[in-house]
Amino acid sequence: MSVHKEIKKVTTNVLQEMKRKGEKISMLTAYDYTMAKIVDHAGIDVILVGDSASNVMAGHETTLPITLDQMIYHASSVVRAVDRALIVVDLPFGTYQGNSKEALNSSIKIMKESGAHAVKLEGGQEVTESILRILTAGIPVMGHLGLTPQSIYKFGTYNVRAKEELEAAKLIEDAHALEKAGCFAIVLEKIPAKLASQVAKELTIPVIGIGAGGGVDGQVLVFHDMVGLTHEFNPRFLRRYLNLYDDIKGAVGKYINDVKSTDFPNANEQY
Repeated sequence: MSVHKEIKKVTTNVLQEMKRKGEKISMLTAYDYTMAKIVDHAGIDVILVGDSASNVMAGHETTLPITLDQMIYHASSVVRAVDRALIVVDLPFGTYQGNSKEALNSSIKIMKESGAHAVKLEGGQEVTESILRILTAGIPVMGHLGLTPQSIYKFGTYNVRAKEELEAAKLIEDAHALEKAGCFAIVLEKIPAKLASQVAKELTIPVIGIGAGGGVDGQVLVFHDMVGLTHEFNPRFLRRYLNLYDDIKGAVGKYINDVKSTDFPNANEQY
């Protein structure tokens, strides 16, 4: 019997067990009560309340503008919906970089005010001090390497990371540093599949990929992309399981026509 089917509540230990047994981990984003309830009922292992809410919920060009309080609002909505999945919340830009005390305070605020289970932050060796400090409060931390969207202005592009030998070596080093610091898992974003596979083999903690191939311990996608609510975003790694953009647009168009033609409401749809 798979770990996934036996478990009533996913914890960081459960994810470790899944890696040990070679069972892949499924992870999706969610930002609101209604969607989180569906995703949880479907049996997802991990829900990420991502700072991608900045893009898909608020319409910002980058993840940078979203605030700690806005992340807590989204996380609280998700927590109220979820019974089974492990809920991880992104620490937004500016709430942990370069200041481990602020990183701790931000993490405590997220955990206290939302009821989530863990936090995620971007970066390698430069954030290990923050990770160590957050862990002193008993808060689990997920790492994030490769393409780190909060550093978009440093990179200047959303292209694949760590293709060159030097950056690849640094990524491997960073991954080991994050494991040593105490991260319970790491997300690898948009890096060569071979490199991601190597990292997953070398680490004892789960490695979750997005655009990092199939040799890792699990996968994560942005919910809105996966169900086709967004339609301009077409990276190679994205598989669309639905095309809700066209379906919803069609339904709204039909509703407009029915209202204008007085077909809606009919005799059975009034009191």
